[in-house]
Amino acid sequence: MKRAVIRFARALRRRCPNCGGRPVIVRWIRVVPACPGCRLRLDRGEPDYFLGAIVFNMAFAEGIFTAGLLGVLLWTYPDPPWDALYYGGIVGLIVAPILFYPYSKLLWLAFDLLFRPLRPEDVAPPRSG
Repeated sequence: MKRAVIRFARALRRRCPNCGGRPVIVRWIRVVPACPGCRLRLDRGEPDYFLGAIVFNMAFAEGIFTAGLLGVLLWTYPDPPWDALYYGGIVGLIVAPILFYPYSKLLWLAFDLLFRPLRPEDVAPPRSG
């Protein structure tokens, strides 16, 4: 359990969930192919690996929307601002996945490492030169 918390904490700090190495995020939407510290391939060698990250990303965005909707409804009851909720929801559901994107990739990797321990093929060969 402690190891899982450490991995998720590293991912939230945009570091490698396995060793804490950085930098693993080059630009907001791009991760390096392998961790500079432990050489863990961040895609674990599978072409559709980040489908799980997309699921994490959308679940987070929808969770934020739901929490915000319920919070505003409870706070403004009995006259909620329906127009503000409508337009704010549209903006929120567009912006939240973009802001959460790099975190979702690393959180998915941390989650995957819990259930599928590191294998030799998950480590990239050392750089030559």
